[in-house]
Amino acid sequence: MPTQHKFTNSLFFESSPYLLQHAHNPVNWYPWGNEALEKARNENKLIIISVGYAACHWCHVMEHESFESEEVAQFMNEHFVCIKVDREERPDIDQVYMNAVQLLTGQGGWPLNCIALPDGRPIYGGTYFPKGQWVNMLSQVRQFALQSPEKAENQAKLLTEGVQTTEKIYASPNATDVGMDDLHEIFANWKHDIDYVEGGQTRAPKFPLPVGYQFLLHYYYLTKNEDALKAVTITLDKMANGGIYDQVGGGFSRYSTDAYWKVPHFEKMLYDNAQLISLYTAAYQQTKNPYYKTIVTEALEFIERELTSGEGGFYASLDADSEGVEGKFYIWTKAELQQLLGDKADLITKYYNVTESGNWEHGQNILLRKSADADFAAKNNISENELAEQITQAKKLLLAARGKRIRPGLDDKILTSWNGLMLKGYVDAYRAFDDTKYLEVALRNAEFINTKLKSADNRLNRNYKNGKATINAFLDDYAFTIQAFIALYQATFDEKWLRKAQQLTAYSIAHFYDTQSGMFFYTSDVDAALIARKMEMSDNVIPSSNSEMAKNLFLLGHYFYNDEYLDMAKRMLGNVEQQAAQQGIYYANWDILMAWIAKEPAEVAIVGADYEAKRREFDTHYLPDVFLSGGKTEGNLELLKGKLVAEKTTMYVCKNKTCQKPVSEVNEALIQLNIE
Repeated sequence: MPTQHKFTNSLFFESSPYLLQHAHNPVNWYPWGNEALEKARNENKLIIISVGYAACHWCHVMEHESFESEEVAQFMNEHFVCIKVDREERPDIDQVYMNAVQLLTGQGGWPLNCIALPDGRPIYGGTYFPKGQWVNMLSQVRQFALQSPEKAENQAKLLTEGVQTTEKIYASPNATDVGMDDLHEIFANWKHDIDYVEGGQTRAPKFPLPVGYQFLLHYYYLTKNEDALKAVTITLDKMANGGIYDQVGGGFSRYSTDAYWKVPHFEKMLYDNAQLISLYTAAYQQTKNPYYKTIVTEALEFIERELTSGEGGFYASLDADSEGVEGKFYIWTKAELQQLLGDKADLITKYYNVTESGNWEHGQNILLRKSADADFAAKNNISENELAEQITQAKKLLLAARGKRIRPGLDDKILTSWNGLMLKGYVDAYRAFDDTKYLEVALRNAEFINTKLKSADNRLNRNYKNGKATINAFLDDYAFTIQAFIALYQATFDEKWLRKAQQLTAYSIAHFYDTQSGMFFYTSDVDAALIARKMEMSDNVIPSSNSEMAKNLFLLGHYFYNDEYLDMAKRMLGNVEQQAAQQGIYYANWDILMAWIAKEPAEVAIVGADYEAKRREFDTHYLPDVFLSGGKTEGNLELLKGKLVAEKTTMYVCKNKTCQKPVSEVNEALIQLNIE
C-alpha cells in the first residue's frame, strides 16, 4: 500500500483510470462486484452507485467538492455502501441506473448518482449535486428508507419495472415492407430539426451525432435531394471551422456547449473521432471537397500521436481538464500568440478570430475560423498558397509550444467496441485516399483485437489495460468489431476477415439473441444478472448495438447468401420501423438499413490479376449501396464462383443473385449501376 496518501480504498486495485482517480478519496469506494453487494445485503445498507468516466469535467468537480471532503465521506461511509463505476467499462450498469434516473427526473448525464436498496433496486438519483445538496439528498433518502420502508419498497418496485420495460421490444407480426416513400417521410419529419445556418440540430448544446449525417449522405445519393446534402455540408463545414475542432492538433471534442460549435466541452473521445473520420471521408467521396480530406488527415494524425498504444490498440479519451481547469491545454491569449508567431501573428490571429480581450472567458481565446480560406486570402491580399503555407507553419509552432504545457489526463484503457469504430475509420480513410499507411494501422489493430481481446471460442473481452484483457464483452463490442472486419474484407478482399465476422456473429446469436422478440440483449447470457437485461435500440452519439447488428446480418447475408441472416435483419427493422420513420437522427442507423431494403444494394464482383487497381478505382466514388467482393482468384464466396476469365480482370454487377454481362472497365460497371 502507498504511504504518501492519507486514504486508500478498494479502487486502488482496479485498472480503470477513472476508478483510480478515486482510489485515495476518503470515501470507502468499492468497485461493482460481489464484495460490495454482499456487504450492502449483510449490513442492510442503502447503496450509492456513482457512475462517471475519466474525461468527465463535472465528475471531477463533484469529486473535488464532495468525495474529497472527509466530512462528506464520513457520512457516506457510515450510512451507505459506496460503489464507483466506470461507465465505459460497464455500460450495462450505466444503462440500468441511467434509465432509472431518467424515469425519476426526466433527464440524465454524468456524473450519474443513484441510490438503491441493498438488493440493487433504485429508489432515487440524479446527476451532478453540489456539496450541500448532495449531503442533504443523501440524508433525506436515508430517512425516507428508514421511516417509510413500505414506500421505499414500492418506489423500488415501480422504478425497477419501469427500467425493465423501457425500450422493451415486442415482435412485430408483420414483415417489414419499406420503399422510397418511407425514406422521404423520414427526411420530411427530420428536416424541421435541422439548423441550415449553423449546422447540426436547432438547439444547444450541439453533439456531432455522425451516423445521422451518414444517413443524409445516403439519402442524397439515392434522391439527389439538395437539402439533405446541404444539411451535411453545412454541419461538417461549421464543425471543422469551430472550436469543437482542435485547430492546432486535429481531432474533435465531444460536443459544443453553444449553438455555433464555438465553445467545446474539451474532452476528446475515441468514439467521436472514429465516426467523424468515417463521416468526413464519406463526404469527401461524395463532394470531392479537399477540406474534408484535410480534416481526416489531421484527425488521424491526432489519433496516431495521442491515442495509439504501442501494441496497436487505441486509447479511450483525453480529459477535458488540465491543472484542474477545463480547456486550459487548448486556449491562448493574444499575447502568447504574438510572442510565438512574431511578425506572422497579425495574420494568424485574424485567421483564428483571436482578440485582445479574448473570444472566450478570462481573456482567453478558442481558435476558430469564420470564413473559407479563399475569402480570407482575398480580404487580406494574400494568395491561397501563401496563406496555406503560413497556417501550416503556425500550426507546427503552436503544436510544439502546446506540447510543453501540462497535458490533459489520458484514459489509456482500450475498449473493444471503440477500437472497432476506429478500425473502421482507418479502413474508410484507406479506401478513399489510397494511403497504405492507414491500411497498415487498421490491420495491426485488427490483429490486436484478434490476439489480445478474443478467445479461441470467439468470445470477446471488453477492456484491455496493462497487458490484461478483462470484462466479458457486451453487444456493442461484437457489433462494431464485426462491422470493422466486414469493412476490412471490402478493403482487402482477404476472406479471413469475413470468416471472423461470421464467427463473431454466430457467437452473438448464441449468447445475446432473443428468439421471442428477434432482437439482441445488450448483455451476454453468461453474465451475472442485473435488475434488468436491457436491449439497446435508439442511435445516439454512437449507433445502437441492435441497429449495427441488424446491418451486419444484412451484409453477411449478402456475402454468404444466408437468407436466415437477411430475414433476421428485416425482422429487427420491422420491430422498430415506426420509430425509425418518426425519430430521425435517433434511429439513423436503422434508417440506413431501411435504405438498403428500400433500394436493393448491388453486389460487384471484381475477379482477376488487376482486381486491386479496379477496387481502388471504385473507391474513389461514394457508393453506400454497393457491396464489393473479389480477388485474384474466385475464392470461396458463392458470388465469385464461375466468374474468373483467363488472363483478364472482369467485373460483374449483380442484384438478387442475378448478374449483368461482365465488363472490364470500372466506368462500364458504373453505367450498369446507373452512376453518372
